[in-house]
Amino acid sequence: MRRFVLDTSVFTNPHVAGQFGEDAEDILRTFLTLARHCPAEFYMPLSVYEEFRGMRDLEAMAADFETVVWVRSPRRFALMLPSDILYEFIDEVRTRIDRGLRIAEEHTRQAGAAESLKPELITQLRERFREAMRKGLVDSREDVDAVLLAMELDAELASADEGMRKLGNRMGIKLVTADYLRRVMENLAESGGHSREL
Repeated sequence: MRRFVLDTSVFTNPHVAGQFGEDAEDILRTFLTLARHCPAEFYMPLSVYEEFRGMRDLEAMAADFETVVWVRSPRRFALMLPSDILYEFIDEVRTRIDRGLRIAEEHTRQAGAAESLKPELITQLRERFREAMRKGLVDSREDVDAVLLAMELDAELASADEGMRKLGNRMGIKLVTADYLRRVMENLAESGGHSREL
C-alpha cells in the first residue's frame, strides 16, 4: 500500500489546491472524499497539522480529517541522517546569508543615493531578501518533520515546497508532484491500489 506524507502546500498553495476545489472547505471536502476511496495511507506530522489548523478553520472537519489522515510525528531520536546532508545544508545557509547581505548592501547604497527612503525600495528589499534567503531551502521545523516522516515511513512526500522536495530528493525519499496528487489518488482508487512497486 502506498503512503503519502502531506505538507500544508497541498491544501494552501493556490496552484496545487485548485485541483481539489475553489475554496478552503471545498478543497478539504474533495480531498477527504478521494482519500476515503483511495487504497493508500495519508500522514501529516503534528507540527504541520497544527500549522495547517492555524491557516485554515478546520474545526467543522477536524474529526473527518483525522479519520482519514494519520497525525504522527517522526521518531526524531531514532532516525539517522548522513552527515553529508548536514554539511550541504550548512554550506547552503552560509551562501544564502552572504547573498542576502549583498542584497541589503545594494539597497542601502540605493537608499543613500536617494534623498529619502522610498517605501517601494523597502518593499523591493524585503522581496529580494526573502527570495535569496528562503526559496528552495528547508526553513522550518514543520518542513523537516514532513521530510523526516516520509523518510521513516518510506512514504511519498507530497509537497509543492521546493526546499522540501530538494532535501527529500537528496535523501532518496520518494516524491509525488503535488500538482498531480488528485490524479494519482483517482488512479489508485480505480486500480484498487495495484500500481507499480516503488
